[in-house]
Amino acid sequence: MAEPEKGRATDERRCQGRPDPNPNPPKTLIHKEQNHPPQSHRNAQKSHRRVGSHRSSDERPSLPEIIVAGKYRLLKRIGNGSFGELFSAEGLKYGEQVAIKVESAGVKYPMLPREAKIYGVLRGGVGIPHVRHYGTEGAYNVMVMDLLGPTLEDLLNFCARTFSMKTTLMLADQILARVEYLHRKYFIHRDIKPDNFLMGLGRHRTQVFMIDFGLAKKFYSLRSHQHIGYSDNRNLVGTARYASVRAHYAEQGRRDDLESVGYLLLYFRRGRLPWQGIRAQSHAQKYERIAESKASLPLQTLCSGFPTEFYLYLKYCRRLPFDQKPDYVYLRQLFKVLFRNQMMLYDFLYDWVALQKQTGQRITERQTNGDRQRDIHLERDRNGNRNEKWVREQAPDSERNQNTNRDKRPERTGNTIRERDRNGNRGKDRNHEDKSPKKERKACSCSYHRHKNRLRDRRLELQTERRRIHPEQPEKSHRMPPCP
Repeated sequence: MAEPEKGRATDERRCQGRPDPNPNPPKTLIHKEQNHPPQSHRNAQKSHRRVGSHRSSDERPSLPEIIVAGKYRLLKRIGNGSFGELFSAEGLKYGEQVAIKVESAGVKYPMLPREAKIYGVLRGGVGIPHVRHYGTEGAYNVMVMDLLGPTLEDLLNFCARTFSMKTTLMLADQILARVEYLHRKYFIHRDIKPDNFLMGLGRHRTQVFMIDFGLAKKFYSLRSHQHIGYSDNRNLVGTARYASVRAHYAEQGRRDDLESVGYLLLYFRRGRLPWQGIRAQSHAQKYERIAESKASLPLQTLCSGFPTEFYLYLKYCRRLPFDQKPDYVYLRQLFKVLFRNQMMLYDFLYDWVALQKQTGQRITERQTNGDRQRDIHLERDRNGNRNEKWVREQAPDSERNQNTNRDKRPERTGNTIRERDRNGNRGKDRNHEDKSPKKERKACSCSYHRHKNRLRDRRLELQTERRRIHPEQPEKSHRMPPCP
């Protein structure tokens, strides 16, 4: 049985000598017309993370109407853990979907204020969620940020616990870019794992986002211009499955984040890692056995069945000195050259996108607060076209019939078009020259086109006068230019 990853922050604080945060935060927030606290989740574990499903108001669980920062209305709880609770919400003015992290302000070691500061430092980076608001609401610290799609762990489960080489290499390029940007801001993540990388929604659906900087640490001081010192007397910080070998007993640096990325890529391709399933009587013994397994396993054996580039990547990360800057260009180029050598196309057609287009399945994840299923659906493919098969399965009968009528494609026979009904029977013939009336385009109201419309009206008057005087001359057609 694989080691549990949920609730890892509690174990990490225990290893660091920190007491656990208060699991029952004060029951106050900003309520509108009611003063009831959010429902508690005693049996819930940590859920990762944001879900991009949009449901109607009648499907949402009954929660008191809570307004945060005067701008956002809480909709439902989508996860909780040692950091507090996570809610989905919508804007009162524009109805935009956001995620809100809520943490009790009375805990001894709050994580949300520090994480909000790191998000502020990383603001504007590609693949970094935008934090819309952070502040204190009553007895709570709240952070409002963009709502994202499913995690890479959810997508791996959707794809039968394995990614193709193409998807793995495309994810590797984006993940390394996110880690490089984080290191450029003088922070290390220290918790690289699939649950902390999510896909975006809408026009960002092909983009990988990096989240959860609660365990991030600054490795370089801008005041003293010095790298943090190395120490080999440290407890494990992060998730044991993906942590580097040195992270189990020493101070972590940039090389440890990159080594965790290497384990992550092997996990994507193979579906598991060799040290999964190790059992022990305590967490300390379990972490020690995992560290021994990582250190004793040769890299050639670990990367057996993979291209040589994976072995070269991990070999470089393990031999890198603690305070030396990694060569990110070399590491990314390893996988880019492999991608080109295997004649692959960087078209962002991930495995879950291709699988959903073929089967029409929906990406689902198991909620941790009960056995209820939450649906995460990609409503559009990478070209922006709607998934008509999913629409027909879920839409009501009237809308389903309208979608079915779209498939009545006419059959061309000579100069006529022979139509077919929904059962495939041929209908009456009609002349090929008969064209359906074109849909009128909405007139543009900009000053440029208002001026052009006045010129067009004047031109039509002149054409009418010219036609009356010289009826034998052919007419000239004028086309409206686009907006400049």
